[in-house]
Amino acid sequence: MSRSFREEARRAKSRIKSGFWLDCKEDMDKSLEQARKNGLNESKAGRYFTERICAQIAGEQEDEFYLKVKRMLLSEGEVSDAIGRLTDKEYFQTLSYEEKQRYTLSLSEKYLRALERFRREYEFDSLHENA
Repeated sequence: MSRSFREEARRAKSRIKSGFWLDCKEDMDKSLEQARKNGLNESKAGRYFTERICAQIAGEQEDEFYLKVKRMLLSEGEVSDAIGRLTDKEYFQTLSYEEKQRYTLSLSEKYLRALERFRREYEFDSLHENA
C-alpha cells in the first residue's frame, strides 16, 4: 500500500483535527495508570501501546497465522500438539523428508513468536479494557 507524501500529510492533519492524538494520550495515560496499579512494568506497557498505535496508523492487517493461533489459545489454551494442529496437512504430504523438517521448524518458530505476542497482548489488553 503505497501512499504519496501529500496523502500521508492529509491523513496526519485529519488525525490532529479529529483529536486522535489527544484520545491516544488519554488512553495511554489510563493504561499506564492501570499497569502501575497492577504492578506491571510501565515502560513495557508504554512500548506495547505505542506499537499498537503505530500499527493502527499504518493500517497494518492482522496476520492470519497469528489469528489462527490466537483463536486456538483462547478456546483451548496451550496444547501439546499445537504444531500438529497448525500444520497444513495437504501441503505437508507433498513435501520430501527434508522439506517436512524445514516446514515443521519454520512452523515452530512462527508459533513461538505468535505465542509470545499473544502473551504480551493478553497481559496488556486486559489493562486496556479495564482502563
